[in-house]
Amino acid sequence: MPKKLNEDVCDEKMFSMIYRKYKQDIYNFLYYRYGESLGPKDTMQEVFVKLLSHCKEVTPEKARGFLFKVAKNMMLNAIKHQKVVLKHQEVKPKDYTNESPEFILEQQQFLKRYQNALSRLTEDQRTAFLLNKVEGKKHAEIAEMLGITRKAAENRIYAAYNKLKSELEGFK
Repeated sequence: MPKKLNEDVCDEKMFSMIYRKYKQDIYNFLYYRYGESLGPKDTMQEVFVKLLSHCKEVTPEKARGFLFKVAKNMMLNAIKHQKVVLKHQEVKPKDYTNESPEFILEQQQFLKRYQNALSRLTEDQRTAFLLNKVEGKKHAEIAEMLGITRKAAENRIYAAYNKLKSELEGFK
């Protein structure tokens, strides 16, 4: 079946529509799966540059899958490249605040407990949980993004929620 002229990814309008439709999903996927340290925003932009360079080979129907696959591969390559650098990198905290010292201490302690609890989840559970609870994605959307069934996405989210609930008192 031949492509229609208005269904070419190389077409500026079609590319713009694909960019607007998927840019936030790609960014969120990269951020929740790999964190902030590897620059998910820059990688998201590079993913769309890659789509533009392969626009003749990718149909609009396959663009979403192409984008997620390229995003995942780019981040895995960045992880391999940055492994040693990231081990020695440290973020300097800001020197001032308007909150009380008690509040800051409690906040830091809870954040540390939350991060530790998140780190004890499996990667699959953590990704599905963050996409659902933080980003507000539906189970079907998460399943499509991760390439799993809807039921598997639900199970990952609920398992993660139950683990966090048992480790953090007052977690909702």
